[in-house]
Amino acid sequence: MQERYPRAARYYEISYDAANKNLSWKELADKKALAKKLDGSYVLKTDRQDLTADEIWRTYILLTRVEDAFRDIKSPLMERPIFHHLQNRTQTHIFLCILAYHLLAAIEHRFLQAGVHTSWWTIRQQLTTHQVITIVLPKDEHGRILKIRKATTPEPEHREIYTTLRISPEVMKPIKAWYLKECSDEKKLKI
Repeated sequence: MQERYPRAARYYEISYDAANKNLSWKELADKKALAKKLDGSYVLKTDRQDLTADEIWRTYILLTRVEDAFRDIKSPLMERPIFHHLQNRTQTHIFLCILAYHLLAAIEHRFLQAGVHTSWWTIRQQLTTHQVITIVLPKDEHGRILKIRKATTPEPEHREIYTTLRISPEVMKPIKAWYLKECSDEKKLKI
C-alpha cells in the first residue's frame, strides 16, 4: 500500500506483524496538518538574495515553461533520455531546453502578431489531428516493398496555423523508399 499510494502513505506509520497476521497503522497528524496548511501553496527555496518574491516566482514560472517546451520538443526529435551525469550532457540539456523554449515562444509571438491569443499547448492539440501516414504497397516482381511516408491533407484549422506560421500547407513532401522485406530489421535499398 505504501508503494502504491506514496502520497497518502507519508501521513501514516504502517506496520505488519507476519507472525500474528496483524496490520496496524497510526496517523501522523502533525505531518498531515502541515500538509493541509500548505495545500495549494508553493514553497520556493533559493539562495538568490538579490531577487524579490515576485522575481523568484516569475523565474520559477519561466523555468517550468522552458522545461515544458523541452518535453514537448524532445519526443518528436527522439532526444530521450539525456543523462545528466556528465558536464557536457548537462550543458546540452540546458541548451536544448532554451532552444525549445525560444522556438515555442517565437510560435506564440507569431500568433500574437496576427492578433490570435493562444498558447503552444492549444496549437499542439489542434495539430495532433494532422497525421503522417505510411502507405505500404505489395511486393513487386523483385520482392521489394515500396513504402511512402506522407502527411494527410490538412484541415482548415491546420491551414490557418500553417498560414500564421508562414509554413506551406504541404508540410511534408511524400518520401518514397524501397525495402527488401517487411520486418523490424528491414534493409533499405538506395535507388
